[in-house]
Amino acid sequence: MEKGTTKLRQGWADVEISGLSADSRNIRPGNLFAAIPGAAIDGRRFIDEAIAKGASAILAPPNTHLDASRKKIPLVIEANPRRALAKISARFFNTQPKTTVAITGTNGKTSVAHITQQLWNNLGKKAASLGTLGVVGSCNLNLSKLTTPDPIELHRLLHNLASKGINHLALEASSHGLSQYRLDGVDIQAAVFTNFSRDHLDYHKTMAAYLDAKLRLFRELACDGGTAIAYSGAPEAAIIKAIAKRKRQNYISYGPVSADISVVEKCQTNDGWSATIQAFGKTYPVMLGFAEKFQIHNLLAAIALVHSTGTPLKNIIPKIQTLIGVPGRMQPAGKSIAGGTVYIDYAHTPDALKNALFALRPHITNKLILIFGCGGDRDIGKRAEMGAIACQFADRVIITDDNPRTEDAGAIRRSILKGCINAREISDRREAIENTIAQLECGDGLLIAGKGHETGQIIGNEVLPFSDFEIAKAALGGAP
Repeated sequence: MEKGTTKLRQGWADVEISGLSADSRNIRPGNLFAAIPGAAIDGRRFIDEAIAKGASAILAPPNTHLDASRKKIPLVIEANPRRALAKISARFFNTQPKTTVAITGTNGKTSVAHITQQLWNNLGKKAASLGTLGVVGSCNLNLSKLTTPDPIELHRLLHNLASKGINHLALEASSHGLSQYRLDGVDIQAAVFTNFSRDHLDYHKTMAAYLDAKLRLFRELACDGGTAIAYSGAPEAAIIKAIAKRKRQNYISYGPVSADISVVEKCQTNDGWSATIQAFGKTYPVMLGFAEKFQIHNLLAAIALVHSTGTPLKNIIPKIQTLIGVPGRMQPAGKSIAGGTVYIDYAHTPDALKNALFALRPHITNKLILIFGCGGDRDIGKRAEMGAIACQFADRVIITDDNPRTEDAGAIRRSILKGCINAREISDRREAIENTIAQLECGDGLLIAGKGHETGQIIGNEVLPFSDFEIAKAALGGAP
C-alpha cells in the first residue's frame, strides 16, 4: 500500500489474515475480502456476503461505508484498491522466483517468454514462463486463461514456483494486466518492449491509453537499476530509453544492425536460418531452427533478457541451436496427400497477420491460402483492416468463426468481408479447415490463423473443445 493513500477504520492494526479473495463466493473465515468496483460489477455489493462467510477485513475504495453492526470488521480504505491488493498479495505469499523478467508489446510476448525459458533451462537453470500458454517449464501448476492472472493468483503462482525450486521466470505482461495493476509487487529485474500496433481498443479505447498501459511496466514496475530492453525499430523505443535513463537502468536495444544486439547476416536453409549475431561489438555464427523470419527478433530479445540477468553471451550462444518452436506460433501441422503444407498461428491482430503471411510466402511454391476470423466482444475496428491485409497478401482467403463469444458470428464475418469482398465465407471453423485441406494442391501453403495453441472455441458463454492443430492433423490423415 502507498504512503498517504490508505486509511484504516477504527484504528485496527493487528488483524490476522488467513487468505485473500476478491470473489465473495471464495471467502473463508479469516480471509480479507477485496471489494473492488469492476467494469460490470461493483465488488462492494458483496461485502455483506463476505462478512457473513467470516471475512476478517475488507479492502475497498473511498466512499465505502459499513453500518454500525459491522463495527468490529476492519475496513481498509485505499485510493487504489487494485494496486493495494497486488501489494498485499505479494506480502502475503512472500516468496517469488529470484530472477523475474517481463515482456510486453502487441505481438511476440509468448515467443520471447518461451524462448527465454528454454535458454535458461538449457543453461542448467530451473526456469519457467508464465502467460498465454500457461506455466511452461519443469513444474505442474494450473493457470487461468488470462495472459496475466489476477494479483492473488499471480502471487500464489510465484510462491508455488519458488517453492518448487524455480528461480528464473519469464512473465508475459499484458496491457490489461498492467492497467489493472495485476503485476504490482512482482520484483522485475528486466523488461522487454517488442512492438506496438493496433489491438484491445475495445478495452483501452485509444492507442494513447493502450501505449500508456504498456509503458507502466517500465515507468513503475521494472526495478531501478535493472534493465530496459526495446526493439530499436519501434518508435516507442526512444520513450523507453528516456525512462531507463531516469530510473538509472541499463538500456539494451535489439533489432536492426545498429542495435546493441542484432543479426548482421542471415541465409535461409532447409531447417531454418544460418545467421551471424552481433552483440556489443562481437559476432557469433549461429544456426536457427525456425523458419519464421520474425522469430529472429524474438530470439534477440530473449538473448538480451538472459544476458542482462547475469549469463555471459559466450554461454548463451551455443544453446540457441537447441531451441524448439513455440506451440501455436507458425506451428507446422503437416502435409496433405497432394503435397500442400499446413501451419497454425495465433496471429489475431492486423500487424501479426501481415507478418505471418510475409513469413510464409518464401516457403510457398504455389498458392498461399488463409483461414481466419475475428473474436467477438473485441475491437471491431480491426476486422475490415485484417480482411484487407488477408486479400492483399494471400492468394485465397476463407473467412470463418474465431471465438464469437456473445456477438452475432455472422455480423463479425460481414465486418471482415468489408475489407475482403472476394473471400469465401464458411461459418463452421471445422468445416472450413477440413474443406480447404481437402482441396490443397502440391506446393500450396495453408495458414490457419487466430487461435494458435487454444483448445477451445468460445460461443456465447460456453467454451467448446476445439483445437485448430488437432483438427488439421486429423484432416491431413496419415500424410507425413
